[in-house]
Amino acid sequence: DKGILRYRGYPIEQLAEQSTFLEVAYLLIFGELPNKEQLAQWEFEIMHHTFLHENMTQLFHAYRYDAHPMGMMISALAFMSTLHKEASNVENADIRLKQVYRILGKLPTVAAFCYRHRIGRPFNYPNADMGYAENFLYMLDYMYQTNYEVNPVLAKALDVLFILHADHEQNASTSVMRSIGSAYADPYSAMAGAAAALFGPRHGGANEAVVKMLNEIGDAKNVPIYVDRVKKGEFRLMGFGHRVYKNYDPRAKIIKKIAYDVFDVTGTNPLIDVAVALEQHALEDDYFVSRKLYPNVDFYSGIIYQAMRFPPDMFTVLFTLGRAPGWLAQWSEMITDSDQKIARPRQIYLGTDERNYVPVAERG
Repeated sequence: DKGILRYRGYPIEQLAEQSTFLEVAYLLIFGELPNKEQLAQWEFEIMHHTFLHENMTQLFHAYRYDAHPMGMMISALAFMSTLHKEASNVENADIRLKQVYRILGKLPTVAAFCYRHRIGRPFNYPNADMGYAENFLYMLDYMYQTNYEVNPVLAKALDVLFILHADHEQNASTSVMRSIGSAYADPYSAMAGAAAALFGPRHGGANEAVVKMLNEIGDAKNVPIYVDRVKKGEFRLMGFGHRVYKNYDPRAKIIKKIAYDVFDVTGTNPLIDVAVALEQHALEDDYFVSRKLYPNVDFYSGIIYQAMRFPPDMFTVLFTLGRAPGWLAQWSEMITDSDQKIARPRQIYLGTDERNYVPVAERG
């Protein structure tokens, strides 16, 4: 009810302002912030596990030109399990850590390949001398220009967005990661399942739905009419409300500020005016306040992604990149907990009681 989010005890506001995504990933997986030497080694290992096996390039060429990026992401994760067979030995700590390096290192490359395949451009290979988000943006946009540089404001904004999405207790995809992992499946297979859950429009597709809603509203002056129709039950107000937060999602406040930093570089996304008007209208309306419907993390993130020229079907891929360390942290914690057993949810049967089989010729 207080709208508080902490990773391992650290307020999300402090991490978003002062930390980096890879440092937060270390925190989630190991439980403590790294010292200078630990962070340098961690970053080195991840950034030197960014290249994909060349067989994966052939996999991407096998997809249709209009294949959904999340479909490619899910199958690429599953494909990686065939390349790293030792990963199934999940009880070996060194082998587990090796897969963490590989997954965090390779996911941005996979995501960039998904994007480049969709737009028919040649793949760019990683640059380990760049930062995590910077390297990702480079692989997306580089077209052999001389003196090409990634805009640091955009790289920082994306890094913060990854931090804000890094973990969020037992949501659907995280539960799937743990459930598959409890069978001691390798982390690539478990993460493919988690990504598939995230692909569902009720989970990872919310920010795309927000952008669609704002486009339908079209102009800030249309907000009151749209809100009235929401209150009549004609539409759902996308980007508002949360299963956990009954107050303003702390991540939404941070993202709203980042949006204006991005717009200073990209130019203002006209949807921001619609979003601000909608937020203000909803926060002043007892209908929404009494139901504790406040902006959540999805409300502004899609506007930023759109301003950075990401197509809507890439939004959930970006969510996957951000959520990966949280999935891995939850998976690692479960594997090392001796009290954890294979997932086996109980089910209450509500069907017909016992009855006898009747041959088909005798049935009415």
